[in-house]
Amino acid sequence: MRTEILYQVDAFASEIFRGNPAAVCPLPDWLDDGIMQAIAAENNLAETAFFVGEDGEYQLRWFTPRAEVKLCGHATLASAFVLFTQLGYNGEKVLFDTLSGRLEVRREGDLLVMDFPSYPPVEDDDPPAALLLGLGIQPSSVLQGGEDYIAVYEDEAAVRDLHPRLERFEELATRGIAVTAPGNGVDFVSRFFVPSLGIPEDPVTGSLHSALTPYWASRLGKTALHARQLSARGGELWCELLGDRVAIAGHAVLYMEGRVFLPEV
Repeated sequence: MRTEILYQVDAFASEIFRGNPAAVCPLPDWLDDGIMQAIAAENNLAETAFFVGEDGEYQLRWFTPRAEVKLCGHATLASAFVLFTQLGYNGEKVLFDTLSGRLEVRREGDLLVMDFPSYPPVEDDDPPAALLLGLGIQPSSVLQGGEDYIAVYEDEAAVRDLHPRLERFEELATRGIAVTAPGNGVDFVSRFFVPSLGIPEDPVTGSLHSALTPYWASRLGKTALHARQLSARGGELWCELLGDRVAIAGHAVLYMEGRVFLPEV
């Protein structure tokens, strides 16, 4: 029987039971894709990350309970946290080769800072009916950013109090649906719904800020931004637009360490 260590990390949080939980499974070599997908489904978290490599350079993959995804922020942050704090890596940064290219995570004080691509969203003048019906409350504008729809509202209360009809979102050919607005005490707030991948509401979504950062940087006329995601668990992010890249920073904390017992295949 093969055993692999598994960590659960609360990302974009400085205490447990906050932020976004991610499972992280370091591997000496790749498991079969079906086994990794089964582990992710068994964990039933928004993301399970697997990485292979050494000496600060790793291949990294992310799986939701339903499918592999091209980009995930909180599980990238969690993977770097595991390397820095649990696996004895002493460097100042780690490099991950992923389906979205090479990503860097560095230590900056007590923060972990991810270097992600920037995906400036574009206006959608004819949003699908299923999106508007799912939102229930008319947004001031609708954008498309990367693989997501982004509905923009004018105040934090509209985002916080939204009760979407998720079954309508499942009709859309997209990864997820974000809602965002100017924040009280922060530059902007957001929530993110991904029912198509088995995630009704994602607690904190690092990858979404690859699109939200350039949008709010342009709208607010500043490149350094403080963001908060208004899920039940909540989370904070510090973002900076750097040309065609986005720096996304946050804290992380270890919740659990265990082992996965796998049949020999």
